[in-house]
Amino acid sequence: MDKHAGAVAGDGGDAAPVSAPSVFLSYSRTDLERARPVIALLEGAGFDVWWDGRLEGGENYLATTENALEAADCVAVLWSQTSVASHWVRDEAQRGRERGCLVPLSLDGTMAPLGFRQFQLLDIAGWSGDPADALAARILVAVRTRAGQSAAAGEAPAVTAPAPPAATPGLAVSRRALMIGGAGLVGTAALFGVWKSGLLSGGGSQAISMVVLPFANLTGDVSKAWFSNGLSNELRAVLVRNPRLRVAAPTSSVALDGEDEFAIGRKLGVEHILRGSVQRDDTRMRVSAELVQIEGGTVRWAETYDRPLSDVFALQTEIAETVALSLVAQTVGESEARSSLEAQQAVGGTQDIAAYEAFLRGHALYDLSAGAQTDRAALEQFDTAIAKDPGYAAAHAMRSTMLAAIANTANTAEEARGLFVQAIAAAERAIALEDRLAQGHLALGFALNNGQLKRAKAMVHYRKAEKLAPGDADALRQVATFYSFGTEIDLAQQMIKRVIDLDPLNARTFRSAGFVNLFARDYAGAIAQMQRALQINQSLASAHFVIANARLMQGDAVGALAAAKAEPVAQFALTMTAIAAHKLGDTAKADAEYAKLLADYGDAALYQQAQVLAQRGEGSGAVARLQAAYAAGDSGMLLARNDPMLDPIRSDPKLGELLSKLGS
Repeated sequence: MDKHAGAVAGDGGDAAPVSAPSVFLSYSRTDLERARPVIALLEGAGFDVWWDGRLEGGENYLATTENALEAADCVAVLWSQTSVASHWVRDEAQRGRERGCLVPLSLDGTMAPLGFRQFQLLDIAGWSGDPADALAARILVAVRTRAGQSAAAGEAPAVTAPAPPAATPGLAVSRRALMIGGAGLVGTAALFGVWKSGLLSGGGSQAISMVVLPFANLTGDVSKAWFSNGLSNELRAVLVRNPRLRVAAPTSSVALDGEDEFAIGRKLGVEHILRGSVQRDDTRMRVSAELVQIEGGTVRWAETYDRPLSDVFALQTEIAETVALSLVAQTVGESEARSSLEAQQAVGGTQDIAAYEAFLRGHALYDLSAGAQTDRAALEQFDTAIAKDPGYAAAHAMRSTMLAAIANTANTAEEARGLFVQAIAAAERAIALEDRLAQGHLALGFALNNGQLKRAKAMVHYRKAEKLAPGDADALRQVATFYSFGTEIDLAQQMIKRVIDLDPLNARTFRSAGFVNLFARDYAGAIAQMQRALQINQSLASAHFVIANARLMQGDAVGALAAAKAEPVAQFALTMTAIAAHKLGDTAKADAEYAKLLADYGDAALYQQAQVLAQRGEGSGAVARLQAAYAAGDSGMLLARNDPMLDPIRSDPKLGELLSKLGS
């Protein structure tokens, strides 16, 4: 664990004299040796210094830290290259700032992070630790001033930070002032009281674009990151429903892991970031969050919550409503702001903490997407969530999603059909529980379309998902891809542009855009989008396959062959190599690649066989393969309407009959 912090008078060690001013020292544990001279100086000057070395075994860390921070007369923060990256140090410095008792010191010349730079920083990098040194005197003056003490005789005048400026909105609002009742849930009426009082308002940009960054896991156990990541993802899922907010997609939010948070925000084209940290044990949690305006680093709102773990649902609502209101209320009237809060209410959730935790673990495995093993592990977690709460609609929707993913890698057509039947049932259950759940409609649409080739029935659910999640990039990407397979290609092109705007750092976004452009016969655009996708993820499946398609249609068989050889999906690589070699007149290679496609994949590659035969001019053979693919429920048939590889047989009436069936 990166931290460190103080205890509370009377809770650990001997109680200090009542008259002794207390100092809470916030620092990074890696800086302990450089912090010791500061501790010794302050203790030698009569201060009661609380730091993590005072904690005793068995103490409640969270409660002790909270009490010490609230009781201290002064909060001294030791900024360094390490501590500026610590959410614990930032949280504690934030509380000192809120209380007007912060003294910022720099151990190594590092500047304070954005949000704290309006405070005068005392650089003690050159201090030897000698209490008789001039820097030691300046430290004592700064601490005494903030602690409400007069300077000792002979000490220099105070050189310290000003009081927190009034222009920094929201920081004077304590969590206690914002909480209603024991659960701590902020209601809409209470939030509007805060807004009208001006505590959440502020100057700056009128834009209401934002990104929810993954919350830092401060449990000390990397295997528990699913909880902190899950909490931030759930917050994003709620906020994205607000029609007055533009929320960057989660994949782009983590694509620049390790970069400066403000740089991430700028690359995403947003003006606000919501960041935070999570510390938890088996029964309690501490969640810290702050909403920061990137331009100028103004902290618009910040809060730290210590709650029972069972309050996580109320806490998510509280944070999401407060964040949304602090942004939306700047640009619209009260009724519209209230309406936006109503629109973002979470749907399809649970109030069972065990079910919720299983859902988060499942979603972490889903996000990992490392193959069939993680897909099955995710399914197991969603099944556990449903067992704990059979009415958990979101868990049923994700169960459907995982069953469909496993079906796509099934060894036999029979196994795949059985899995898709289960996926349809799970999605239908999700929708029966909560018809407003976009993921339920997406899951049902996908299973109907890919598992049973029932495009017309799937269309109903994709359109419903589009209506329910107009600001969710992942949902819109799936809908745009579905539209690109049919007659709605113009709509798909418009929608994918919106997806790129919301999720500009996601390789899958550009891969989907590449397919949309390919089916729209924009071959240069298809190549450009896939190249952008490959810049983000060099091993991305299908990207080189689309480039090979586009090169062929541009008449560049040499370029198509090179792209085909780079495609990591063997089935696609064999298909495009066979076609490109045929175009180049290399009959032996073309025949060899086609023979290998037949030998390795057989009836599992009926659609790909049709592509090869169509490009060879063997129209009757191509149509026969397509008829067999349709009868087998081959999901490759979804591409048939707009696939340029089938253009040589486009006028065949038998193909027209198949396309009519696909549209029904």
